[in-house]
Amino acid sequence: MKLSDARKDQYRKLAKENMYRSRAVYKLSQLNKSHHFLKEGMKVVDIGAAPGGWLQLASKITGPKGTVIGIDLKEIEPIPNVITIVGSIEEEKDIGKLINLIGGNADVVLSDLAPNVSGLWEMDHIKQIDLTRKALEFTKTVLKENGYALYKVFQGEDTAGFINHLKEFFLNVIITKPDASRKQSSEIYVLCKKYKKKEQLQIRITNT
Repeated sequence: MKLSDARKDQYRKLAKENMYRSRAVYKLSQLNKSHHFLKEGMKVVDIGAAPGGWLQLASKITGPKGTVIGIDLKEIEPIPNVITIVGSIEEEKDIGKLINLIGGNADVVLSDLAPNVSGLWEMDHIKQIDLTRKALEFTKTVLKENGYALYKVFQGEDTAGFINHLKEFFLNVIITKPDASRKQSSEIYVLCKKYKKKEQLQIRITNT
């Protein structure tokens, strides 16, 4: 994106005016207005949370009775009423620390993960899907029964297979793209509702 285009970006301007740390906050805001998966009092985990825009919005929505935790390899500047962890979703000690801090299982897992973009689209797509597969494995550890998960996904040849894999764990999988996503971007968001253990889903399918 050219610098001149960035200066004209309405969501970048709005983020600055409203003291949000990134324009991506409006993607989450628009998705939540459409699907209402973030609510007051919820426990929310944000994977790859730096610089913290999604954490700011999640904390605002869940309120003082909610719990919002962000985990990232990079340190996140403090946000009121938000807990942040420098760590990896592949490390058992970091997962254990997160579960202790949240006091059980999360109601919602958010993932806006993306690799450092190389410009070679097929390679970037594969790396992004791999990251999101790791996010799913983490989700299976921390998400409560009937919980929600939101994943960013780069479109490409592996997208359909990954989305079908998500359907093995969630009763409802919705593919969407908020207006705040740049039109030229190939990113989409996959909202997953009603988390179930794989065995429970298989029993449900057998009985229907």
